[in-house]
Formats: sequence, C-alpha cells, structure tokens
Amino acid sequence: MKEYEAVRHSLIDMLEDLDERLAKITHDVKEPLDKDFEEQAVQAENDEVLDGLGNAARTEMEMVKQAIVRIDKGQYGLCQVCGQPIGKERLKAIPYSSMCVKCASQVGAKQ
Repeated sequence: MKEYEAVRHSLIDMLEDLDERLAKITHDVKEPLDKDFEEQAVQAENDEVLDGLGNAARTEMEMVKQAIVRIDKGQYGLCQVCGQPIGKERLKAIPYSSMCVKCASQVGAKQ
C-alpha cells in the first residue's frame, strides 16, 4: 500500500473536487424557473445538461471510491477482468482505472 500512498491522496483530492462540483451542479439545478416562458425553455435545456454532468460526476466519484478501496486491499493496479497489471502510463492518465487497456477496449469502457 505504501507504494500507492501518493495515488491514494491524489484520489481523495479528486473525490473532494468531484463532490464540490456535484454540489454546485445540484445547487444550479434547484434554482427556481424564470417567469418568462422562453427563459424557462432555456433553463430546462440547461438543467438537462447539468443533469448529465451530475450523473458523470457521480459515476466518476464511484470509480474513484472503488480505486481507493482497491489500494486499501492491496489490489490497486491489477485489472479487475484478467488480473494482469495495469500499465503505469494508464494509471497516470486514469488513476481510477480498474482494467488494463486490452480489457477496457474489449468492454468499451473508460475504466
């Protein structure tokens, strides 16, 4: 676990940033609608975009939490599908990766 202590701290920071982003999105979605009908239509479209961003943030938060658990269990850096090591460059780019490039490309996932 010591090997990945810096990664764990980075993931915790990432989780805090995502939590702040999600709180802002949630606040923006809860804003009352304007009285002007045309403005309400624009706000509704914006809310759809914000919902999508919120869902993406929630998904990323869950993946980060799972990566922290894998670090704590000593399973970080191993593909959850084939069990092979995940490349260091991939972990640098996507520190919450749960799959090696080969398995992720077969599944079609970003994990």
